[in-house]
Amino acid sequence: MPEHTTTDPRQARRLPETLDEFQRAEGHPQFRVDVERIRFSPFYSRLSAVTQVISQAGAGLAVHNRLTHSIKVAAVARAIATHLSTRTDEANRIVTELGGAHPVVVQAAAAAHDLGHPPFGHLGEQTLDRLARARFGLSEGFEGNAQTYRILTRLDEHDRPAVGLNLTAAVRAAVLKYPWRRGEGGPRRGGASKFNFYAIDEQDAVQALSPYPLIERGQQTVECSIMDISDDIAYSLHDLDDFYRAGLLNPATLSAEFRSWRRDLVQLRAADAEMLAADTRTPGHSLELLWRRLQNRDGWMADADAFSDAVAKVSTEVIDGLVAEPFDGSLASERSLARFTSAWIARLQSSVEVHRHPDIRSGHVSLSRQAWHEVAVLKFLHERFILERPDLTVYQRGQASVLERLVDGFAAWLDDPRDARRAPRRLIDLVELATDDYHRLRKDSPELIEARADADVAALARGRGIIDYVASLTDAQATSLDAMLAGRTERLWEAGQGL
Repeated sequence: MPEHTTTDPRQARRLPETLDEFQRAEGHPQFRVDVERIRFSPFYSRLSAVTQVISQAGAGLAVHNRLTHSIKVAAVARAIATHLSTRTDEANRIVTELGGAHPVVVQAAAAAHDLGHPPFGHLGEQTLDRLARARFGLSEGFEGNAQTYRILTRLDEHDRPAVGLNLTAAVRAAVLKYPWRRGEGGPRRGGASKFNFYAIDEQDAVQALSPYPLIERGQQTVECSIMDISDDIAYSLHDLDDFYRAGLLNPATLSAEFRSWRRDLVQLRAADAEMLAADTRTPGHSLELLWRRLQNRDGWMADADAFSDAVAKVSTEVIDGLVAEPFDGSLASERSLARFTSAWIARLQSSVEVHRHPDIRSGHVSLSRQAWHEVAVLKFLHERFILERPDLTVYQRGQASVLERLVDGFAAWLDDPRDARRAPRRLIDLVELATDDYHRLRKDSPELIEARADADVAALARGRGIIDYVASLTDAQATSLDAMLAGRTERLWEAGQGL
């Protein structure tokens, strides 16, 4: 069978390979192959059992999980890319010059963008980051976006070792929302806390970005920026959908916050920031703090009038409109919610702009100024009225304890010379992969690694392998494994399947 070749560097894979007869006969492009590899990945399937914001166990099957979220991000992203790629104006010229906006590339990146999220949502990410640094001395800690890239290029495998799913450069580049190592972000999106590859995976990321010579260092590709804003759109609306269905949005509380902010705006603008932060329970204070955060962090985009208009729009359409009528499960409620969500998505999709020289905190494709403020206010509803709920905080502390016990339990197991060989086979494999990666890094870029001896490499690799393993679990698997390690389960064989 002849080997498939291409002169387009965006379609280059880490290792050349042959497309099968079906793929060649149907004319499937390289990018379509990538989409299917991601969709058939067990890491993709596990997203159906990973928390988005609120757990299905606590709110029923109607809520989004990481898989349904990813599917919807892919739909939004493909629609935006299709629109941009068919335009014939200056925006299309800029997009083409910078490397293009292939709808299938953004679809693949959107499908893959959350693969690295560990059990229990963002709470799990923060916990594993803390444990990686404190328990194992991994200065880079853990980050969901960096873990996504590690899965695609190292931990998951299609049909050959050492190259992950062997995806094209375009798709790998399109998942690099934060194309730098930890601490290199500076004032860019996410600052120091967000990054998209660990030092052991940097060489691959550099190669993936090489077909884009006009994309400045630290900047997203066009396809990545489309995926990024699509994630924002989907997150701001589909999580609102969940909270509305679950009855977690209190119209009176929401209305008081927005009404008080508009009524007391003069006094709030003159108030001291520390005073506002010390009394966020007073209606209006949190919304004013949001404005100040946007102004301080994103002064290039923040605009007082646009923010005020966004507050008014969300107040009218969400608080006085959607939320004013409680969701009762009726067909009428479903229709009302569907109309609301569809209208907002369509309008936000149509608000995208293309910039040849974007601000350092923006991408080449971004939301318009007004739409950007509206998304920020929608996200505020989640942050202020859901994520800060005391009952959720108590539940999350319990979830953090589960992950801590798992990390400590597996570390003790691998430290036991009499029993380490009986550890889960995949855990041992991941430690071996990490060992190879750190030895290579010490040889090629010794300045990027803390290890100066084989024993140091072994310690770092053991820690990274354990973190990789725990991060790959579903919520239910993490809970079940915690019970097994404590000897509390009575469903041994069922609970242990696939470990």
